[in-house]
Amino acid sequence: MKEHPTMFCGRNFSFVRGKKTYIMGILNLTPDSFSDGGIYFDPGAAIARAEALWRQGADMLDVGAMSTRPNSEPVPPREEMARLACLREICRRVPIPVSVDTYRPEVAFFALENGAAVINDVCGHFQPEMAALVKEAGCGYIVMHWPGERAEQNGHYPDGVVRDVDTFFSQILEKLTDAGVRKEQICLDPGFGFAKNAEQNVQLLKALDALRRDDVFYLTALSRKRFLGALTGVEKPEERDLATAAASVIAIQKGADMLRVHNVAQCVQAAKIADAVYRCESEE
Repeated sequence: MKEHPTMFCGRNFSFVRGKKTYIMGILNLTPDSFSDGGIYFDPGAAIARAEALWRQGADMLDVGAMSTRPNSEPVPPREEMARLACLREICRRVPIPVSVDTYRPEVAFFALENGAAVINDVCGHFQPEMAALVKEAGCGYIVMHWPGERAEQNGHYPDGVVRDVDTFFSQILEKLTDAGVRKEQICLDPGFGFAKNAEQNVQLLKALDALRRDDVFYLTALSRKRFLGALTGVEKPEERDLATAAASVIAIQKGADMLRVHNVAQCVQAAKIADAVYRCESEE
């Protein structure tokens, strides 16, 4: 084992690379998310779901109050924060860190004030105001590759999608550390399904080990993605959990430290098997 293992740390939590694959359970407080929109829009349903995900084995929750599915329309920040009204109660009920999925600094501030330990930022570019907030709060910070901010680019990567992601990771790490954010606060996400076609998502999955850096945590968010449907012929997102588990095992073999998933119970089982085969020996 390395003398100083790679860690992902924030408010009152610390994840250590090699100990296990960590599972992040998805909780969408939205009426229009691609897979489970509307199911947990009611605060009572959302709180009950948070507790259920924890009991199923989630190591972290990721709470989202605005959909980022293709062609979705952003809601005003005030509405996004209103949907997060139950966040404080969720954080009180579950003894695991809670992440909030937002790219808006004002919403991130609200989330941190109400108990969030991590900000999951999908904007795809460096935000000085967000970096300053993360530094000051000492929270975890997940940053995702998504070119053109929210604009779909129809899979246009002149140098190839893998190189584009790798370049983004290098640039965002340099900017964040220059802004005073510690590397152990940072987790990188290659952004499966965001401005990437099915072939490019497969290329990215194959190359995860090449993108992995020794000193930064990695998250993969493959759950129920459209490219899994294209590969399997399964049209309904909620029926893609088996494909998600299969892709997640590949991601673990390629070095993913954490999985963001809808079906926590199933992926906990898949991760335990993959860890027994790949993780224990490779991290010795």
